[in-house]
Amino acid sequence: MKRKALITGITGQDGSYLAELLLEKGYEVHGMVRRVAIEDPEHRLWRIRHILGEVELQPASLESYPSVFRVMANVRPDEIYHLAAQSFVSYSFEDEFSTLNTNINGTHYMLAAFREVVPGSRFYFAGSSEMFGESAVIPQNEETPFHPRSAYGISKVAGFELTRNYREAYGLHASCGILFNHESPRRGFEFVTRKITSHVAKIKLGLAKDLKLGNLDAYRDWGHAQEYVRAMWLMLQQDEPDDFVIATGKTHSVREFLEMAFGHVGLDYREHVSVDPQLYRPAEVSRLIGDCSKARQELGWTYSQSLSGLVREMVDADLEYLKGQKAAYLAPSL
Repeated sequence: MKRKALITGITGQDGSYLAELLLEKGYEVHGMVRRVAIEDPEHRLWRIRHILGEVELQPASLESYPSVFRVMANVRPDEIYHLAAQSFVSYSFEDEFSTLNTNINGTHYMLAAFREVVPGSRFYFAGSSEMFGESAVIPQNEETPFHPRSAYGISKVAGFELTRNYREAYGLHASCGILFNHESPRRGFEFVTRKITSHVAKIKLGLAKDLKLGNLDAYRDWGHAQEYVRAMWLMLQQDEPDDFVIATGKTHSVREFLEMAFGHVGLDYREHVSVDPQLYRPAEVSRLIGDCSKARQELGWTYSQSLSGLVREMVDADLEYLKGQKAAYLAPSL
């Protein structure tokens, strides 16, 4: 029989890549989505449009335990990947309440339903490098103390501790991946990397002139999401559950990202980018860099892609998309 996987957040960047990976491995893939997504597939399901005929979508809300329990009982998955969250850090400063409620309660509901319905299954929780926040330790690994600097980071620490507690208290196979920043052409437009690459494409095509950003000297450890979802799967194939940092081990500034993105199309970012102090976070995280030695040794996971290659892929994808949009707009009506 096919192994069954349940993914929350299947419509997001990571969920879409993970669904593809699991389908390639012969899984029966189910995705938990809000009913509004099913009713508006054009805008909300664009990342998985090409595999909609191969996955089964389960309408539910992470804000409702009965809803989560029902999906868990109907699907009875062998593997559970809990990726869904309010994940935009800047927004978490604007609405701390919904970020904390959605992310913490949603994780608690998933774990409780997992324990109640399919305790023999395996569970993955999507942690974040934002859990480390303004850490005094560089690079950060699984033993580094957490010092979150946003409601989002705090909610992820809570989810991490909930996952670890369910593992230790109830003997469940529950693992946490502490993933550092990971990007792709499927990244949301609100995130700084996609904001940059999409504006580079717009400026190159004459659709925009400038770009406003916040802190250009924040350093992040950026990798490719498609490689990171492979690490998620590897965690749930281990005999024993555990927690793993997933990162490239290299850090770059937003300024360097700008240089790569604008340089790819022959432009100088200094002629188009301005700093807007209002876009700074109330509590900045200056430098994040991960040590993935444990994942390399125990999971056999390695990462070899360059940031420049990732940036080029994102810029090229945005150029192709916008050229298509422009052509459609200029095409004569029939």
